Amino acid sequence: MNIDHILNKENFTKEDIIYLLSLKDENDLQKLAKKALEVKSKHVGRVVYYRGLVEFSNICAKNCYYCGIRRDNRNTNRYNVSDDEILEAAKYSYENGYGSLVLQSGELDSPYFIDRIDNLLREIKKLSNNELGITLSCGEQSKETYQRWFESGAHRYLLRIESSVESLYYRIHPRDKKHDFQTRIKALQDLKEVGYQTGTGVMIGLPFQKIEDLADDLLFFKNIDVDMIGMGPYIEHEDTPLYQFSHLLMPKEERFKLALRMIAVLRILMKDINIAAATALQAIDPIGREKALSVGANVIMPNITSNEYRGDYLLYENKPCIDENAEDCKSCLEARIHLAGDSIGYNEWGDSKHFKNRKR
Repeated sequence: MNIDHILNKENFTKEDIIYLLSLKDENDLQKLAKKALEVKSKHVGRVVYYRGLVEFSNICAKNCYYCGIRRDNRNTNRYNVSDDEILEAAKYSYENGYGSLVLQSGELDSPYFIDRIDNLLREIKKLSNNELGITLSCGEQSKETYQRWFESGAHRYLLRIESSVESLYYRIHPRDKKHDFQTRIKALQDLKEVGYQTGTGVMIGLPFQKIEDLADDLLFFKNIDVDMIGMGPYIEHEDTPLYQFSHLLMPKEERFKLALRMIAVLRILMKDINIAAATALQAIDPIGREKALSVGANVIMPNITSNEYRGDYLLYENKPCIDENAEDCKSCLEARIHLAGDSIGYNEWGDSKHFKNRKR
């Protein structure tokens, strides 16, 4: 196979993707990165959009084998940010030109939780004169709940599948009604039908995961026609069942490089979607998110959760920036993004161009 031939193709086969994800030669890697950056520049531009991230609760009903806030982890200090603190963070996003907000939490589906999110959405829209875009990442819900939240002001939803390969999905989740693969797929379909800009994502470098699985993940994103992706390297957490398989993992640096190749190939494969530079990249490389921007990512989520809670929303170990406040994070990212050669789309929702093009 020839990299120049593959990169000039309009569509990739699974074999093409496996080849690109397996690249080791430095010249070939530079060609892949250059092509991805060209596609990004042409189809979404050299603009990075902010999403002010509020991790408002680490209380979760799920028991995923990889996650530090899983239900059965007794070593986690559980918290629930007050509504007033969430609204204060939303106000900060609005006044600092972030354009958009992400509300993220553990997965709950109680009537109280559903009502609470509904009320928060309405209050955020009110305090921002309907100008602040809102993304939710609150797990599987009924289609009726998705519809209700959509009508109250949310317009983007991130629901990561973590692996689109069913056999691998059940190696990293319990096999029960709370963790059903087809239910996850159905939830993504429901989100699209309601009208959300729909996002998903996977972990890269899991135990038991093969390059072929990651190629299937990228093709899955294309086949279900998502609007945005948040994916990053798998980082283990010692208080999880999956930690016992740490000896099967490739070194973190290799997981990081593989994640960059995944972003680059995805940018070429799905030219006009939004791709987030995941915080997990920075947990391995201090300038990991900036490197992701240089191979196709165009969204960054500055953490604006109060410092009081950041250290307890630990999905994985070595989470960066837990001791920074929102202002520190903002200043740091601004400088890094400009160094990467991009500008920041202040006061813009930064909606997925793919979503807009499909609606046309």
